[in-house]
Amino acid sequence: MYRILTLLVLVFITHSFVAQNATLKGVVKDKYTNEPIPFVNIVVYGTTTGTVTDSVGRFELQNLQPGFIQVQASSIGYKPFITEELNISQVRNNFIEIGLETSSETLGEVQVTASPFAVKPEAPVSLRRIGIDQIEKSAGANRDISKVLQSFPGVGSASTFRNDLFVRGGGPSENRFFIDGIEIPNLNHFATQGASGGPVGILNVDFIREVDFYSSAFPVSKGNALSSVFEFKQIDVQDDKPHFKGTVGASELSLTATAPISEKTEMIASVRRSYLQFLFSALELPFLPTFTDFQFKTKTRINAKNEITFLGVGAIDKFKLNLDAEETEENNYILNYLPVNNQWNYTVGMGYKHFFSESYLSLYLSRNHLNNEAYKYQDNIETAENLLTDYSSDEVENKFRLEYTARPNNFTINIGAGTEYVQYFNDTYNKIFRDDVPMEINYSSELDFFKWSVFGSVSHPFFNDRLTLSLGLRMDANSYSSQMNNLLKQLSPRLSASYLLLPDLYLNMNAGRYYQSPAYTTMGYRDNEGVLLNKNNGLKYLRSDHLVGGLEYRPDRKTRVTLEAFYKLYDDYPFSVQDSISMASKGGDFGVFGDEEVTSTSKGKAYGAELLVRTRTTKGLNVIAAYTYVRSEFTDWEDKYVPSSWDSRHIFTFTGNKDIGKNWSLGLKWRFVGGLPYTPYDYNKSSLVQAWDAQNRQYLDYSQFNTKRLSSFHQLDARVDKTWYLKKLTLGFYIDIQNLYNQKAAQPPELIQQFDENNRPIIENPNAPFEEQRYLLKELNNTSGTILPTIGLMIEF
Repeated sequence: MYRILTLLVLVFITHSFVAQNATLKGVVKDKYTNEPIPFVNIVVYGTTTGTVTDSVGRFELQNLQPGFIQVQASSIGYKPFITEELNISQVRNNFIEIGLETSSETLGEVQVTASPFAVKPEAPVSLRRIGIDQIEKSAGANRDISKVLQSFPGVGSASTFRNDLFVRGGGPSENRFFIDGIEIPNLNHFATQGASGGPVGILNVDFIREVDFYSSAFPVSKGNALSSVFEFKQIDVQDDKPHFKGTVGASELSLTATAPISEKTEMIASVRRSYLQFLFSALELPFLPTFTDFQFKTKTRINAKNEITFLGVGAIDKFKLNLDAEETEENNYILNYLPVNNQWNYTVGMGYKHFFSESYLSLYLSRNHLNNEAYKYQDNIETAENLLTDYSSDEVENKFRLEYTARPNNFTINIGAGTEYVQYFNDTYNKIFRDDVPMEINYSSELDFFKWSVFGSVSHPFFNDRLTLSLGLRMDANSYSSQMNNLLKQLSPRLSASYLLLPDLYLNMNAGRYYQSPAYTTMGYRDNEGVLLNKNNGLKYLRSDHLVGGLEYRPDRKTRVTLEAFYKLYDDYPFSVQDSISMASKGGDFGVFGDEEVTSTSKGKAYGAELLVRTRTTKGLNVIAAYTYVRSEFTDWEDKYVPSSWDSRHIFTFTGNKDIGKNWSLGLKWRFVGGLPYTPYDYNKSSLVQAWDAQNRQYLDYSQFNTKRLSSFHQLDARVDKTWYLKKLTLGFYIDIQNLYNQKAAQPPELIQQFDENNRPIIENPNAPFEEQRYLLKELNNTSGTILPTIGLMIEF
């Protein structure tokens, strides 16, 4: 691979040494009427390069240096606006649509200045905007959005090889993701069903313009979340001829194409294919994953009042065991317990927008489908008598949402409603050891039901824009059971306020109640007689109440400092009947989350504080420094609060990117995460032959749930980028080094079997009755993390 990369570099560098300037075209419109705005001042932010829109709102900036820029738009009667970073290329048309809001300010009053950071009246707290420059060049991320998100306050992580997001003490099942208004249930390959984690991100960053990350104060139109909402906004495309971009990354090859379909329709599409199986095989690892994904978007500007967008994202994840891997104790242990897991999923959707005289109507229609399969045989010998696990499941959602947005008399109003038709299928066979006896779980489940919601919010500034208030209300229900079919039982009010204390200092707050439906695996769980146990147990919506307050300081137009305190109170959380622990502490591993009997009886709380400093300078320096103190606790079987599995307490991240001239850039990220709690193993239960043979790994002692704690972990990542802007192509090259000083992260100790000279497991008491026989086990101390250098190549033509 490296020889191919070297050859490509030499070929394309010798193709041409003539650097080219770039052009940015765009149009400025009224955000609520879609009418073009003439005579708007357009300036490349931080420079004197600019122009003015023509009579139909169009503009063109010529002779731009290729790379990342921001654009500022200002006009009398409108609030000035600064875009996020745009990646400008000299080999394709660069296009952006800018929507401006009318301003309540009149001449002679307080001057309105634009902020390069996200500001929304309904979310004055807990909203961070992530630009494409941070995604593209973040050290240690390898263009994986999930890893970039870990640079922001409140976001914890459990290991170096997974993308689980633990936001403000909440589990990975409490997050929701939207692309251009369409919800996608999975953000990662090999996703944990019922949660959100996985090892590799599913989205191609070539599509992404910016990401809005809410750790509280969620928009009323985005429901079913307890800890965070992510809104991914894709780039605008307007090309007169096809253009292509090829990328060789740390784990995959990708090709992205943009092209006109008609005079009014443009398209961007991509496909990616991993080569991890070859790397893992060469390293003699015990598992060989392969993934393929696709993504596309088309946008049709029907006329001045109507536009329609189609999008899709999907993945095929294949997995097999490497039975030829080196025979080490750790490899043999993994091969003995790890199931084969295969998945595929997709989301396809349509967004339609119609503009009225001072408002617009948005309609979203989508379908998503997740298929998840897993199987495991004793000693990996595929015979019927050796079958330990055989699992197959499908989750299908068909969604419709209607929103009306208006801004009359300086009020911002958003109202709407939504409905979903859900189908869930499950065939499960498991050999387990429970209540000191081996048994089988063998059931099939099929569900179909409807969800529905209504929502609305209104925002308005007061006292010459010094005070902004926002009030929102949302209600959710579904037809699964009488516990969930009443909208009034899931009444979700929320209130936000922002007050300008001093010219550069804001006091912000938000209070809100949020509901989330249980995982479909939980709703569809049955016993061997086919009874929906959790429905009979009175399963409810999960509830979380948020209270957030803080200060925001803007010493200049490039710097933002926020200090926030938060308190989250959970109720009606599922509680595991089998393990006697809150389900809030599960979902951070591979496989399936929620597929067990529960009761809606657990309570919890998460609280803490965050400090964030962000600055961008005109000399190409971008810095994010974030510190979070967080405590996360949920009730145990005695109704006492104990630390959850996401109680990391201290999280600190420093991320810096610097342009160092001649299209070179340097990135660094240093991350410190406090040690997470863990539950020690139960040696007595694990050593029983019948118990071990059921799952081929240790059992946890839940009577000592999370009484142990891992040591803290820290890691330094570094990245160097170089870009050549040639006559007919752009060539990008980077070296990314994760864990530069080879820090090891401690993992909970595990038990493994001991074997005799004939490679047979040793039984401590061979003369005892079979049900009392025990394997001889020993402790395996685990660590994760290694220095990982990778090379990437990007070619755009």
